[in-house]
Amino acid sequence: MPPVFRTSAALLSPIVAALLLAPGAEATGTPQAPSPVPASGPRAQGNCGNPPALRPYRFPASPRVTNTFLPLKPGTRLVLTGDVAGEDHTVVTTVTDLTKVIDGVRTVVVFDQDLNGKKVQESELAFFAQDWRGTVWRLGEYPEIYENGKLVGAPDTWISGVQGAKAGIAMLARPRVGTPTYTEGLAPEIDFLDCSTVVQTGQSVCVPVGCFDDVLVTDEFAPLDPEGGHQLKSYAPHVGNIKVEPVGEENPETLALTEFTRLTPKELAAVDKEVLKQDKRGYRISPDVYGTTPPAEPARRQALPALP
Repeated sequence: MPPVFRTSAALLSPIVAALLLAPGAEATGTPQAPSPVPASGPRAQGNCGNPPALRPYRFPASPRVTNTFLPLKPGTRLVLTGDVAGEDHTVVTTVTDLTKVIDGVRTVVVFDQDLNGKKVQESELAFFAQDWRGTVWRLGEYPEIYENGKLVGAPDTWISGVQGAKAGIAMLARPRVGTPTYTEGLAPEIDFLDCSTVVQTGQSVCVPVGCFDDVLVTDEFAPLDPEGGHQLKSYAPHVGNIKVEPVGEENPETLALTEFTRLTPKELAAVDKEVLKQDKRGYRISPDVYGTTPPAEPARRQALPALP
């Protein structure tokens, strides 16, 4: 198992400290409270605007996600723990060394597992790519749902370009307060629409692994699910999502980063193997949506582009 880095940055090894407390993420004092979500106005009414146009020619043939606030380096693992409606909850996010072509764009495959206690509730493959401007896009999700350890299906699967679904923005290239609310993904067939707004920048936030400066805070919400409320998500430079705070949720979810590690090649290979099994299973579980995509494959095996 990879080591767990906890408590303050002062207790971390020099290498890990350099990793976590990179420029823009130095340890600081008491974090500032995020601004409340407005009770009225376009954001409260769920005005996302139109989904952005996906143009595959703006993406590299070999995906690399290096955005400051959402870096997706293969082998990175983030563990956020907290509770949902009073129950222990853990989200384990691992950036794989796999890629998959979605809607003409080669994406990085990210493996998310949601656990209530020690039981897997959801096992999701999510697909991201960064365009030449530095904007990170979400192009689809394949979330398998489990009940009492048994797979019951993946009804919330969506893939950009299939059944009217459209890719959205996972992270802006240059997040700024005042930037219009943007769509994170749209899938009409399953009534899925996620939106986000930049509400704060330059914040100081402390979580169990340490304290960070220059933190970005976004307000994420789903206009088609008003009872779901809003989530304030904090993103630390060179790390990613470090905190989730609910605002007005019926089943509030509160999470904070408790582990940030780099997997060994052997550990990453084991994760890739598990993800490839889930990818293959998706063709049977979701033939009409996920089944329309080509198989995921190791990045090192990508075919070279044909010569002109």
